[in-house]
Amino acid sequence: PVVTKNLLAINVLMFLALLAFERQGIDLNNLLGLHLFIAPDFRPYQLVTYIFMHGSFTHIFVNMFSLWMFGRVLEQVWGSKRFLVYYLLTGIGAGLMQELVQFAYYYIELSAYANVNIGGGVIVPMAEYLNMWTTVGASGAVYGILLAFGMLFPNTQMFVFPIPFPIKAKFFVIGYAVIELFSGLGASGDGI
Repeated sequence: PVVTKNLLAINVLMFLALLAFERQGIDLNNLLGLHLFIAPDFRPYQLVTYIFMHGSFTHIFVNMFSLWMFGRVLEQVWGSKRFLVYYLLTGIGAGLMQELVQFAYYYIELSAYANVNIGGGVIVPMAEYLNMWTTVGASGAVYGILLAFGMLFPNTQMFVFPIPFPIKAKFFVIGYAVIELFSGLGASGDGI
């Protein structure tokens, strides 16, 4: 389907641009990744652009494989326009949730401090530290796609490596969400 194919192409092109610009000393993830809204580097457009940026080859591969595997099915069922709107809204919604969680952490843990010790005896101003919290990736939009797939096709049998037997889509989606929740709780808060 055309939207899925174009989303894959845009993400791959942005990853290649990231690598090319990196060689010139320009960090596209810093410019286009999502910063906390109280950080000096935050720009409103980052709520969209962060969805197309990725931190590593593994990160983009997993997201794009999931987009290809499940997104094409949803696009065929819903149509291109509805699928694109859903993809963008779930990505933006995930970005807004990330902003909320990071702000809560800042407010509860860090707001009383002007500087932060980032280790190795290095102390940075709070504004600089907040700029380090950069979120990138299509994971939020991909989770939205997985959720929709699980709700539309709950009993579809899937083979998921390394599980040696088929599982239903609804159990895959629930299991994936639980794994991501626990891995997110263990993350350091400085982006993906």
